[in-house]
Amino acid sequence: MALDQKRARAFGVLYLITFVTSIPALLLYQPVLDDPVGYIAGAGHDNQILFGALLELLLIIANIGTAVVIVPIVRRQSEEGAIGYVTARLVECTFILVGILCVLGIVTLRQQTAGAAEGTVAYTLAAIKDWTFLLGPGWVVGWGNGLILGYLMYRSGLVPQRMTWLGLIGGPLIIASGTAVMFTGNQPSSTLHSLQGIATIPEFLWELFLGLYCTFKGFRPSSPILQDDARGERAAATPA
Repeated sequence: MALDQKRARAFGVLYLITFVTSIPALLLYQPVLDDPVGYIAGAGHDNQILFGALLELLLIIANIGTAVVIVPIVRRQSEEGAIGYVTARLVECTFILVGILCVLGIVTLRQQTAGAAEGTVAYTLAAIKDWTFLLGPGWVVGWGNGLILGYLMYRSGLVPQRMTWLGLIGGPLIIASGTAVMFTGNQPSSTLHSLQGIATIPEFLWELFLGLYCTFKGFRPSSPILQDDARGERAAATPA
């Protein structure tokens, strides 16, 4: 069980790292995303954008890490659920990586002679980056971090079950709002944009709770899958 608690704390720290990398990265990208054509034609803020890309690379590592460290534990509850969570994390990270490449492509265009053709390419790359954000953090996360991880945590009792409802409710809300935005061509009205922001709150609180709870408290020792594993370890250590 001691090893499981070490994994729990690593899981929590990695979740907190996803917060301190994803949010600043999005803010750093704003000059490119708000006006990609103007960015490549102006003085630019290349170091700012490159630092944002670095943060998102660290985000990818942290995302995958949350899945890797918890798989040995949650697979005791559900092999399929554990595989599903890892897969969802990998798909999310794929979208993030594509977005990083788009932003870096705009930086490259700015360093070249900017013309009408370069402006068109920059606008296209920024649009793809927006889509990767919608389909990754704005849609896949609802399945992986919300529904799948929420279900695994609820059934296993690794964290307080009443808190898992944040994920079980927040996941479908993100999926529904992301789908609605997708059918607007990723050009939502101000009302839908506001509703999407509200819909992300339960998922945001769920992931923040996981990061803080697991970092400072670990998993609940009363969880059946931890108890079963502890009994198995004692049985294996008992001489025949």
